[in-house]
Amino acid sequence: MSSLVDPYSRSITYMRVSVTDRCNLRCVYCMPEEGLSWTPTQDILSYDELLRIIRVAAKRGLQKVRITGGEPLVRKGIVGFVEQVNQIEGINEIALTTNAVFLKEMASDLHKAGLKRLNISLDSLDPKKFSEIVRRDIFDMVWDGIEEAEKVGFEPIKINVVLQQGVNDHEVVDFVNLTRRKPYHVRFIEYMPCANWEMWKKTYRPFQAVVDEVETRFGHLIPVNGANEGNNGPAENFRLPGAPGVLGFIHAVSHDFCDTCNRVRLTADGQIRPCLFSEIAVDFREAIRNGCSDEEIEGLLDQVLYVKPLYHELDVNAEEKMLPTMVNLGG
Repeated sequence: MSSLVDPYSRSITYMRVSVTDRCNLRCVYCMPEEGLSWTPTQDILSYDELLRIIRVAAKRGLQKVRITGGEPLVRKGIVGFVEQVNQIEGINEIALTTNAVFLKEMASDLHKAGLKRLNISLDSLDPKKFSEIVRRDIFDMVWDGIEEAEKVGFEPIKINVVLQQGVNDHEVVDFVNLTRRKPYHVRFIEYMPCANWEMWKKTYRPFQAVVDEVETRFGHLIPVNGANEGNNGPAENFRLPGAPGVLGFIHAVSHDFCDTCNRVRLTADGQIRPCLFSEIAVDFREAIRNGCSDEEIEGLLDQVLYVKPLYHELDVNAEEKMLPTMVNLGG
């Protein structure tokens, strides 16, 4: 049985699995304040259908699954799903991206179910600014969830910060100082063109200026080897002298990492997208619900490999490639 290798010799070992497009927040860079028209429940893959795709992919070399949404913790039964993914032969790492609103009450059960890593979205350390960004007054719930995750043993805890010029980029120093107090991996993520083109043009800030700002304030950053996800993640990781935490920069727009991309995205409605910024998708839901064999699922996986583009072309086609929303793509 052949491995999941695309025409550009990239091994696909990582799948982001969206279990829902629903979300309990309304982040300004992700969706409108009034929300969206959610995918009908009957069009969302069941956990059994998701697990079947993962099992077939694992036989072909899939090793890591990241559970995403929407917000994955709003879907009932998510702990049991994590436990079942953890039992799939070949899957050696399960991660989950969350806004942490429900994490305090769920962290212990998720950890016991086999979840290895957490990525938590936290775009401001200022409760007032945070509420403006997510359009909800829930900072304390999020921070309580982070502390509970640390308490039950998640390590490392990764904090994802989407930086926007004039919105939260003045907090760069505060987030860097967080890595000096806590063993967290703070990862600054370039704001990708999503939802609002005019907002993106106004608030996008290339990361070289951010790196320069950090080094001017704190001195030379120490590169960290092996702090990336599976040593293949997109973050460039550093540490301040004596700091327990790690500082990461994900240059999603200004410096692509397409040549080493090892991931695909399974959406909640059963499409696998080989590239976040491509409209190309392969439909697995119809085949599964029409009674396809595992061999036919493998054939669909081969189609995904065949159409995976070499490069996202955001540097030349950002407006054309802009995502209408991130919430139903799994990030």
